[in-house]
Amino acid sequence: MVSRRKPSRSFASDNNAGVHPRVLRALERANVGHVVAYGDDLYTESAVGRFREQLGDDIEVFFVFSGTGANVLGLKAMTQPYHAVICAETAHINVDECGAPEKFTGCKLLTVPTTDGKLRAEDIKPLLHGIGVEHHVQPRIISISQATEMGTVYRPEEIKTLADFAHQRNLLLHVDGARLANAAVGLKARLRELTTDVGVDVLSFGGTKNGLMYGEAVVFFNRNLAADFKFIRKQGSHLASKMRFISVQFEALLTNDLWKKNAAHANRMAQILAQELAKIRPIEITQKVEANGVFAIVPQRYVPLLQKEYFFYVWNEAMSEVRLMTSFDTTEEDIQRFVRLVKKTVK
Repeated sequence: MVSRRKPSRSFASDNNAGVHPRVLRALERANVGHVVAYGDDLYTESAVGRFREQLGDDIEVFFVFSGTGANVLGLKAMTQPYHAVICAETAHINVDECGAPEKFTGCKLLTVPTTDGKLRAEDIKPLLHGIGVEHHVQPRIISISQATEMGTVYRPEEIKTLADFAHQRNLLLHVDGARLANAAVGLKARLRELTTDVGVDVLSFGGTKNGLMYGEAVVFFNRNLAADFKFIRKQGSHLASKMRFISVQFEALLTNDLWKKNAAHANRMAQILAQELAKIRPIEITQKVEANGVFAIVPQRYVPLLQKEYFFYVWNEAMSEVRLMTSFDTTEEDIQRFVRLVKKTVK
C-alpha cells in the first residue's frame, strides 16, 4: 500500500508529471473567444504545420485524446478484421490496452518474446505462414514501440530494415511513438530520421508523456491509409469538438524545440538516476538506459519499504525488476532524495 505522504514527484511514470508551463500558457491563449469546432480552426492548422516542419509536407495528421486511442484507431485504418498485428510480447498494445486493439480492429495480435523489447526480422519470419489461406489470420502490420517498453530504442537503420522487410511482404509498419521524443534525443536524431526517412507508414505521436495535459496525434506517412480516417476517428469517439485545446498544445510542443528540451531533460535525469543506483549493492541495472526509463533489480523485501515514500511499478515480479521513469520536471534533488532513501533502506 502506497503511503498518503508522498513526495511531489515520483518515478512511477512520465504520465504522472504535470503540464509544462509553456503548454499551460498556450492553453490559456487558446481560451479566448470562439473558434469553429472539430478542428476547423487556426490552432489546428498551425499545429499540423508544425508537424510538417518536423516530418515533411507529405503527411496527414489527426489529433486524438489518448495513446490507446491513437494506437487503436491508427491500426484500424491499416487493417481488416481478418488481419493480424505482429508486436513484441511487451508491447503496450498487447499488455496495457485492455484488449482494445483486438476489440476495435477485430485483428489478432501475434506476439514475439524479446529480451529488450525490440523486434527483429528473424523473429517475425516464423509468423508469416498461411498467407492466402482462409483458415488463418493474415499478417498485415508490424508494430514497434519507440522507445520500447523496456526503455531501449530502435536506431534508424533498424527501423529501415523492418520497414523494408514489411513492404517486401505486403505488410505495413506502425510505430507506437508515445516516447518518440525521448528516443530521438537519445539517438541525437531528428524526428523524421526515425519516421519519414525510414519507411514508417503510420505513427502514434506521444504528447502526454512529454509535457502535455492530454493529447496524441496519429500521423500517416502513407496518405492512402488516411482516406477514411476522419470517419474512423469520429466513430471511435476521438473527434474533439474543442479540438483547439489539443492542437494548441502540440503547437507549443513543436515550437522552438520544446519537445526536444523536455525529452533531453528527462533522459539526462534517467542517466543520473541509473548511475547513482548502480553504485548501490545489491541493486542491478538490467537494461541499457537509452531514453527516460531505468530498469533495475531491487530485492523484493525492500520494494514495499521504498514504495512507502516513492511510488513506482514492479515490472517483473519473478525477478523483482522495477521500472523507474523520469520526466521533464524531474530534478536532481528528486533523484538524490530517492538515492538516499535507497541507501538507507538496503544497507
